[in-house]
Amino acid sequence: MEEIQSQSDNYRSSSSSASSPASRVPSSNFFYLRKPGSLRQPISFEDSPEWEDTDIDVRVEEGGDSINIATTPASPSLSKLNSGSLPSPPLPEGAVVARKIAGASVVWKDLTVTIKGKRKYSDRVVKSSNGYALPGTMTVIMGPAKSGKSTLLRSLAGRLHPSAKMYGEVFVNAAKSHMPYGSYGFVERETTLIGSLTVREFLYYSALLQLPGFFCQKKNVVEDAIHAMSLGDYANKLIGGHCYMKGLPSGERRRVGIARELVMRPHILFIDEPLYHLDSVSALLMMVTLKKLASTGCTLIFTIYQSSTEVFGLFDRICLLSNGNTLFFGETLACLQHFANAGFPCPIMQSPSDHFLRAINTDFDRIIAMCKNWQDEHGDFSSVNMDTAVAIRTLEATYKSSADAAAVESMILRLTEKEGPLLKSKGKASNATRIAVLTWRSLLIMSREWKFYWLRLILCMLLTLCVGTVFSGLGHSLSSVVTRVAAIFVFVSFTSLLSIAGVPALLKEIKIYASEESNQHSGAFVFLLGQLLSSIPFLFLISISSSLVFYFLIGLQDEFSLLMYFVLNFFMCLLVNEGLMLVVVSLWQDVFWSILTLVSIHVLMMLAAGYFRIRNALPGPMWMYPLSYVAFHTYSIQGLLENEYLGTSFAVGQVRTISGFQALRSAYDISSDNNSKWENLLILFVMVVGYRILVFVLLHFGLGKNKSVHKFFQCNQDKKSTSTR
Repeated sequence: MEEIQSQSDNYRSSSSSASSPASRVPSSNFFYLRKPGSLRQPISFEDSPEWEDTDIDVRVEEGGDSINIATTPASPSLSKLNSGSLPSPPLPEGAVVARKIAGASVVWKDLTVTIKGKRKYSDRVVKSSNGYALPGTMTVIMGPAKSGKSTLLRSLAGRLHPSAKMYGEVFVNAAKSHMPYGSYGFVERETTLIGSLTVREFLYYSALLQLPGFFCQKKNVVEDAIHAMSLGDYANKLIGGHCYMKGLPSGERRRVGIARELVMRPHILFIDEPLYHLDSVSALLMMVTLKKLASTGCTLIFTIYQSSTEVFGLFDRICLLSNGNTLFFGETLACLQHFANAGFPCPIMQSPSDHFLRAINTDFDRIIAMCKNWQDEHGDFSSVNMDTAVAIRTLEATYKSSADAAAVESMILRLTEKEGPLLKSKGKASNATRIAVLTWRSLLIMSREWKFYWLRLILCMLLTLCVGTVFSGLGHSLSSVVTRVAAIFVFVSFTSLLSIAGVPALLKEIKIYASEESNQHSGAFVFLLGQLLSSIPFLFLISISSSLVFYFLIGLQDEFSLLMYFVLNFFMCLLVNEGLMLVVVSLWQDVFWSILTLVSIHVLMMLAAGYFRIRNALPGPMWMYPLSYVAFHTYSIQGLLENEYLGTSFAVGQVRTISGFQALRSAYDISSDNNSKWENLLILFVMVVGYRILVFVLLHFGLGKNKSVHKFFQCNQDKKSTSTR
């Protein structure tokens, strides 16, 4: 304690000089909160009034679906802060009034989260955290990197990783229950958007995936979400842009991701880092928009790393974390008072969030060690002259013994005394509707993504023309058999290899699915069926255009039934290859490793397909079993050759003739049965289904493994188990 007291006194002496009246520089551009009549003088913490406990009356309306909070602020400045500290401009005539949302109170008590191996010295990522969030307010979880912000947010939303364990209690409207579908929204730090859709289209398809009911009703919901996030000027612009127009800026993209969750009109909205990768102007616009959203009654809980002074003034409550420890929870201005009471008053010209992080971020110790011999014009290089570990212990001890912690416990008791209305599920769109929506949306994306789809079609046509012209004019003599086998092998193998160019598009679809599945907007079966149905027209277009060009350039048999089999066989080959790519992309979820793996697999399959060496002559281990049997090239080429040569004959000299089967014996291994080509087609169809089933297993138990934690963990663990940990 003597070490803490001495270093706290040292900081008070250095900070008091920085905050003294003589050193204050009036500024009209830098402000936190200004008193009326003092527009040119920034407010220091010494100018702040004495804070008293706020009287909060919690009432549950009978027959209602929300908890009403009547707040009597203890001071005008605090009231100004809670109202956003920014005046609301008058609504113009004809303006759309935001639809009111019935929020819900969220309370967490003695919340501890452990993740094995997450921390170097302890598995506890969040340690005995207490707090609450009220309807119509913004509660921010702030702290340095790896402080447990996102873990706490995910624990409140019921989205912890299966390896994580949660102890403590979480209440929603004073009830220990999970949040049903549609009652809350969760926005990830990095939201996957569809760049080839406009903002309105993206939100409309999201509404179709989420909501039951009629299409006309969903259009009204989409317009409400666009208005709520101030996206009216961007509603008809492509999210990703195109070659003649840039896509949406990062701030607008972030708001589109939030608007996607608003189509459900959730009671509670969780956002992980809403200011992630945003500049100061976009960050302020984002927070003003969220403040406007909170004013409609929605309960907002989000994490943040750092903010400007203007943004900080918009927060209602702050939960400050460091290494999983709660250093403060309460009103934002009261946090400044808490730091001052602990011996760390905020300097006059420093942002509060910068000051908080400077005091509790242990990374600054390395900077001080590097620069301990440096001095700036004000003397010391560091504005906090003490070890951050000591500062953290001081702040934690001060908070535990403060009136703020007691007020939080009292408020938690009030909010959990009487159960409010239970949140109800708003219903889901049927699987048939979702499949139809995903199919139509994918078709629309394919029609616009020229880089991944139309360019792929053009490349296949160019490759077919090249192969066809190289092997043209073969004739129908016995000597042309071996060359025609080579042409069919090159056509099937190279077009399949060229299809790997579609990996980026498939990876984007997998990421979109993962984003939608995490919020229960989609499922593995719905996604796979929609993806299959949407890919069929595109792959059939490739197969019929390429097959027609190749068929007539090579000079295969001029018979319609044989031509249709050729098209169908090649179409099945493309479907199998598409399934194989989905399997690899689902495993790696990375463009480079997916392409490298697919190229390697295709090379091995080409070697074992029976062209370079007849299948029966391949070495038994590995090449014949199992590679030659799992290579789809084998069955596709074998079926095409049987389609072309079974039932034909070739003259040997002037008297003798041999069948097409005998002519192929030395070039490729085929069956003499006339129905064998249909058996090969059936095997290709089984491979199409098999690869899709494998992708379903990977998505369901891989990407979809968090589905079981979309509801809250059981929170009735004994407090003793928490304390022992």
